[in-house]
Amino acid sequence: QVQLVESGGGLVQPGGSLRLSCAASGSDFSITAMGWYRQAPGKQREAVAAIIGGGTTNYADSVKGRFTISRDNAKNTVYLQMNSLKPEDTAVYYCNVVVTLRASWRAREYWGQGTQVTVSS
Repeated sequence: QVQLVESGGGLVQPGGSLRLSCAASGSDFSITAMGWYRQAPGKQREAVAAIIGGGTTNYADSVKGRFTISRDNAKNTVYLQMNSLKPEDTAVYYCNVVVTLRASWRAREYWGQGTQVTVSS
């Protein structure tokens, strides 16, 4: 079993910055991919950014050039640095981790509890 703990959300003015963190803990697993999704009120959950395998990153077009995803392998932690925030970035942000369980070699997907990001003046 893998547990995810998110932190770093909050209220920020337009143009400001926030950094989200998501730490994965547990035993006997290896991480395949880590990423962030978000869901705004009345909208579907959407992918924001992901970091895969050796470090390949992908971003939604809406955040390219403003958000940066990174990973600390030693800490099993993924970060999302969000700069130049806009009101339309307001959403609940969810961490997503795909792992391989060493005991069974099966892939499993886990979600964080979500953290609110509000961009408003």
